[in-house]
Amino acid sequence: MTVTLSGTPVLSTERLILRAPRKGDFEPWAAMATSERARYIGGPLDRKLAWRALGHLTGHWVHRGFGMFIFSAKNDPDTPLGMAGPWFPEGWPEHEIGWTVWAPEAEGKGYAFEAAAATRDHAFRDLGWTTAVSYIDPDNVRSIALAERLGARRDDDAAHPGDEPCLVYRHPAPEVSQ
Repeated sequence: MTVTLSGTPVLSTERLILRAPRKGDFEPWAAMATSERARYIGGPLDRKLAWRALGHLTGHWVHRGFGMFIFSAKNDPDTPLGMAGPWFPEGWPEHEIGWTVWAPEAEGKGYAFEAAAATRDHAFRDLGWTTAVSYIDPDNVRSIALAERLGARRDDDAAHPGDEPCLVYRHPAPEVSQ
């Protein structure tokens, strides 16, 4: 039996399918989460913590009614390339649009931009968000560049979660981002 999260939206872009987490996503996630590639999202993690983190990602859908979408190429929908989407864990000061590319071969192809833009549009249009930020490690130059490419601007007055250094990038309202 295949168990999936029912009632979750599926988004589509020119090149990508974006869906909720499902069975089969753990190994691609764990490959990234246990590697140095996870350094900007609290890693590298051991496999036990990677498992818990994926459970957190999946549970977010149940408890919030939205969450990070897993994205894959339309021509290979069974291979997760990364995740992007609306995110708001308990205790965070604001709604976030986040992204992470899992597969090294997916880097530099614009997939994260395409996925983040689609999920940001979804958050404003379908979830009714009026504002969104992205919390970014100050050393993560690629995510900073992506936030700026998405039209987000640094907001040094905004609160951020946790005690670690973090930059806050505020996304433009939908009418500005079009």
